Amino acid sequence: MPQINAMIRVLTSFFLILFTFAATPNLLKANEEHAAADTISPKKFNTGDLIFDHIRDSYEWHIATIGHTHLSIPLPVMVYSQHSGFHFFMSGKLHDVNGNYDGFKVASEGKYERKLVEVMPDGTVLRPWDFSITKNVTSLFVSLGLILSIFLSVAKRYRENFARAPKGIQSWIEPIVVFICDDIAKPSIGKEKYQRYLPFLLTVFFFIFINNLMGLVPFFPGGANLTGNISITLVLALFTFVITSFSGSRSYWVHMVNDPGIPLWLKLPIPLMPIVEIMGVFLKPFVLTIRLFANITAGHIVALGFYSLIFIFAEKSIFAGYGISVLSIAFTVFMGLLELLVAFIQAYVFTLLSALYIGLALEQHSGHE
Repeated sequence: MPQINAMIRVLTSFFLILFTFAATPNLLKANEEHAAADTISPKKFNTGDLIFDHIRDSYEWHIATIGHTHLSIPLPVMVYSQHSGFHFFMSGKLHDVNGNYDGFKVASEGKYERKLVEVMPDGTVLRPWDFSITKNVTSLFVSLGLILSIFLSVAKRYRENFARAPKGIQSWIEPIVVFICDDIAKPSIGKEKYQRYLPFLLTVFFFIFINNLMGLVPFFPGGANLTGNISITLVLALFTFVITSFSGSRSYWVHMVNDPGIPLWLKLPIPLMPIVEIMGVFLKPFVLTIRLFANITAGHIVALGFYSLIFIFAEKSIFAGYGISVLSIAFTVFMGLLELLVAFIQAYVFTLLSALYIGLALEQHSGHE
């Protein structure tokens, strides 16, 4: 186990060093081009661009903008084109002439907006198979490394001396694990079967919770809107859907189609209730997906909206900008503290609903009949 912990730390350090060194030449070049463009045609502050640049995924990790200098970390771009095969390069290359490198560029408009496209010699725009390590993917790797490092170290302490009082990170993790076990898994699934699903519930909770917290950190490697990405929340919800479907008891599926407590006229000749019940099976993962995505994204948008007030008022008057900054920063700090609570609540709600759905699928109805 010490070897595994050491390997995780080495791999995490390796990726950070790789991105840093690979980014250096491209970073300087991109900064010069951004600065030149801003000098030629300076743009007014756009709140929408600030907000959506933060909450959406990207091919580079923007750190900060100092004057006309944009500090960002280019990330690996890996695409497969049906015409020219595989291509590997750093996203900083996309800041070359006209934002085009080797026929590839990030579309600025249209149905492929902010996606990498291939521009053919005749001007046709095609979407290649994209396997790039984007900002959200990088954040995912960092959070997985953090989660593995935390829990492998905690597990090691338990194996060495289970009876010893917890300390350090162990004293923070143990109450949460006990809370999920005693207040979520047991009441929702049952004391006889909860242990089978407890690893999944713990994984989901800590994955969402830690990534929610990382999204509140305003500097690298935090700040990515991972749990506010609908693709991530959809995958988490699909895990719950698959586990629920395969764990469902016979009576769960039978009662869904022919519930004995439902009047016959709601089943025949048009099976209204079976249709509603079957729709409910697919609505559950949809609800899980949208709830987490919407709440996390809304929190980021509101906080950035208050932050943007400083620049909006500063364009009208420098004194107005300084005046509103006090109120704006106060609300931004308040939203940050509120988001700490939301980070826990959203992880709790997703885990609780997953446990409830699993518990309903496992329930035996013979006793009720």
